[in-house]
Amino acid sequence: MSHNTFGHLFRVTTWGESHGPAIGCVIDGCPPGIPITAAEIQVFLDRRKPGQSRFTTQRREPDEVEILSGMFEDDKGRQVTTGASISLLIKNVDQRSKDYGEIKDKFRPGHADFTYWEKYGIRDYRGGGRSSARETACRVAAGAIARKVIPGVAVRGAMVQMGPHKVDRSRWDWEAVASNPFFCPDPETAHHWEGYLDGIRKSGSSIGAVIEVVAEGVPPGWGAPLYGKLDQDLASAMMSINAVKSVEIGTGLAAAELSGEENADEIRMGPDGHPVFMSNHAGGILGGISTGQDVVVRFAVKPTSSILSPKQTIDRHGHETEIITKGRHDPCVGIRAVPVGEAMAAIVLADHFLRHRGQVGS
Repeated sequence: MSHNTFGHLFRVTTWGESHGPAIGCVIDGCPPGIPITAAEIQVFLDRRKPGQSRFTTQRREPDEVEILSGMFEDDKGRQVTTGASISLLIKNVDQRSKDYGEIKDKFRPGHADFTYWEKYGIRDYRGGGRSSARETACRVAAGAIARKVIPGVAVRGAMVQMGPHKVDRSRWDWEAVASNPFFCPDPETAHHWEGYLDGIRKSGSSIGAVIEVVAEGVPPGWGAPLYGKLDQDLASAMMSINAVKSVEIGTGLAAAELSGEENADEIRMGPDGHPVFMSNHAGGILGGISTGQDVVVRFAVKPTSSILSPKQTIDRHGHETEIITKGRHDPCVGIRAVPVGEAMAAIVLADHFLRHRGQVGS
C-alpha cells in the first residue's frame, strides 16, 4: 500500500514538500491518444495558485507545470498521451523557510505537526512538508488530465459557506464563480464575505468553509455495489484533501431530518424515453452507482491552524509552551480548496469511467 497514491485504474502518485525544490506527480493508467498541452493544465493551476488576492497567502508561486514523460507527437502534430506514465513537475520558487524557525520544535494546535512527529520521529517544519496544502497543486494538475479522460462530463465547484455565512441558493449563478475571489456563486454573499474575511485576516485569525462540487453529464452506471461505490471513493478523495473534516453526498446530513416521502427522488419517464428524477437528494448516486443526474459532493474545511493568536502547546521535548505562527497563510483555506475539490472529483470519475468500461465494455 502506498500512502502517496490514489486511484485504481487511473492512479495518481504525488511527491515533494512545501519548501523543497519542487513538487510533482506521476499519473498511471491514462489511455493513449488524448491530446494534452501544458497550457491546458496551467489553466487549472492558475485558479489554485497563491497570491491572487488579499484573501489568500501572499506566497508568490507561478506554479508553472512541466510535462516530463508520457507524451509524444502524433501524425497530426499534436502532443498526445502514449499510455505510459505521465510525469508532471512544478518548481517551488518562493519558499521563506526562515518564517518557521521559531516553531521548528513546537507543535501547532490543530495541525498535523504533532501526529507526524509521533508517527515518524521526524518532520519537515518548513511549511509542514507533506502536510502542507502546497501538495494540492499536484492534484489540480492531475485533475486537468482526468478531465480529458471523461469528455462530456463537466466538473464545477463553488464555495457555499464561509464560517456561519451561507450563500442564497435562489441567487445561484455559475458565471459569478469566476468573477469574485471566493469562487462564490452568489454575488451578494461574495460581497458580504469580503468585509467579513478582511476582519478575520487583519486580526491574524482564520475561518473554515464549505465547498460544493457538481459533476454534470455523468451517465448512469458508473460505480459498483458495496466496496466499489462511486460515493465511497468520492468521500475518500475529498477527505484526503488537507484540512477537510466532513464530506456529504447530495442532501447529506440534512437527509436525517427528512421523511421517507420527502427524501425519495421520484421518477417519471421523460419525452425522450429516458427516466427523469423529480429531485436529487441522493446526489446522483444510488447504491454506489451513478443515476445519470448531477453528482453532488460537499465538504467542510476547518480553519487553518497557522494563526497569530498565541495558543498553548508543547514542544517535541515535552515542555509546555506558547506558540504564535508567523509567515504567509490563508485566512480561509477553503478558497483555494475549490479547484482542488474539482480535481479530486475529476480523478475519481476518470477512474470509475475506466473501471466501468473494463467491467461492461462501454
